[in-house]
Amino acid sequence: MKRRIGKPAYFSKTEVIIWASSVFAIIAAYCIFDRGGYLTLIASIIGVTSIMINAKGNPIGQMLMIVFSLVYGYISFDCAYYGEMITYLGMTMPMSAFALASWLAHPYSGRRREVQINRISNTEFAVIFLLSLPVTVLFYFVLRFFGTANLIPRTASVTTSFLAAALTFRRSPYFSLAYALNDVVLIVLWSMAITESTTYASVVVCFAAFLVNDIYGFINWKRLEKYQMPK
Repeated sequence: MKRRIGKPAYFSKTEVIIWASSVFAIIAAYCIFDRGGYLTLIASIIGVTSIMINAKGNPIGQMLMIVFSLVYGYISFDCAYYGEMITYLGMTMPMSAFALASWLAHPYSGRRREVQINRISNTEFAVIFLLSLPVTVLFYFVLRFFGTANLIPRTASVTTSFLAAALTFRRSPYFSLAYALNDVVLIVLWSMAITESTTYASVVVCFAAFLVNDIYGFINWKRLEKYQMPK
């Protein structure tokens, strides 16, 4: 009698370990350092889950990123972090919506759970970088108007977020590297804030988890690129 072989799991063991370890680290850091509103914890788990699903090229990841932006925007408003609120609700959320539309419109071989990866030219990379300059200047003055602390790192975070969102829209594997760079900026930013309150250590752990998942996302997208577009 032949054994029936079921379908392979959608997430690999490596992916499950990375995601589960990230969620555990986020929850542990929250319990140790924060223990404040549960909405922050929920937003962090939604964020790291979104990154892992994005690593698979699945549009659901972009849907979760929209939810994350809305929740984080509300948290920022509730904490009177108006600069953060404007950044997420005015840039990250709408750009994630555009990225979602792009991913849904370009499935790989009709597979709705996997987007068709796009190799963009050096010229387009340059155009995206040039577009980031006026965005950076605009948000610099917006953040300064609201009296944002650590203005330069905050502005750098906006720049890297824009680059990541634009590359996500264009379905380039390098969007994950841009998000990883954004994670590094935010880790530095929130590490500076730990001197004011140790509760910010949980935020550092959160973005460190994001960093690990974004790096894996880039590695997996390059693997997907090889079989989608073999030379």
